[in-house]
Amino acid sequence: SEAKELSVKDWILTMIIQAIPIVNIIMLFVWGFGEGTNPNKRNYARAALIIAAIAIVLYLIFAIVFFVVLSASMSMS
Repeated sequence: SEAKELSVKDWILTMIIQAIPIVNIIMLFVWGFGEGTNPNKRNYARAALIIAAIAIVLYLIFAIVFFVVLSASMSMS
């Protein structure tokens, strides 16, 4: 069976919820892995979670490299 098309109102409500800190992360997990979620919204939520995970990993890598370089330069002087 085909999924119901999400209306503009549905997407506006989704975007408003995504603008609320903490709630946005919780709702991404609910939409991404909960039962009865529209497949379009489920795929959006999963994609957003994947992008967020990639961003966090890249941030951690850059932070570690930064602190290693900083500590190495501090020990040289």
